[in-house]
Amino acid sequence: MIQLVLLRHGESISNRDGYFTGWNDVALSHRGEHQAEQAGRLLKEAGCEFDICFTSELRRATDTSRIVLSAMGLDGLTTRQSWRLNERHYGALEGVHRINAIGKFGIWPVLSPQLRFTAVPPPLGPDDARCPRNQPRYSDVDKNELPLAESMQQTHSRVLPYWQETIVPEILRGKRVLVVSHRHVLRSLMMQLDGLSVSQLMKLSIATGRPLVYNLDHELGPVQHYYADRQSA
Repeated sequence: MIQLVLLRHGESISNRDGYFTGWNDVALSHRGEHQAEQAGRLLKEAGCEFDICFTSELRRATDTSRIVLSAMGLDGLTTRQSWRLNERHYGALEGVHRINAIGKFGIWPVLSPQLRFTAVPPPLGPDDARCPRNQPRYSDVDKNELPLAESMQQTHSRVLPYWQETIVPEILRGKRVLVVSHRHVLRSLMMQLDGLSVSQLMKLSIATGRPLVYNLDHELGPVQHYYADRQSA
């Protein structure tokens, strides 16, 4: 049996305060830090061990991974960051309060990207400071690959190659893998693992700070999955 653990970062200050976040690089809230520490304790108590951790470029995920691994006594564990594991890009909605976004853009441009797999939020202008193409941290990435906004479909297309080409080979080498990322990225991975339909994906909810344990067969088919604090499928 192969074990893989997926973990959505702890609550961020934007989660707490009702802002669209996406690639906006915000900190964990105090509650989020506590959730991360609790996740690490749960994983340690469950007997989980890891050889490698994958996470995004965003601090709410990297801080969560650091706190989790420290709580498990795995401070020196190899951790690989990638922009491909960043949250879905919410375009011009990023950093905007959800209520204010409706007033600025209208209800359907705000709601449809949350309800429809192919719907794209209002995009950023290419000169906007929030645009990843204008941020030094992404200077090594082909600008044509960096989004101005993403549908869930585009997010899935961005994440899938990293899963197939980078994470899966480590699992097949026998590495015990932890992925600490974001809501839409983890939904995308679950769509791949569980063979979910678009309709099932769009209804899928993933709790912050709760480790989701997958037991996989040797072809990476899911035998069962469960939150570590419930220990049930």
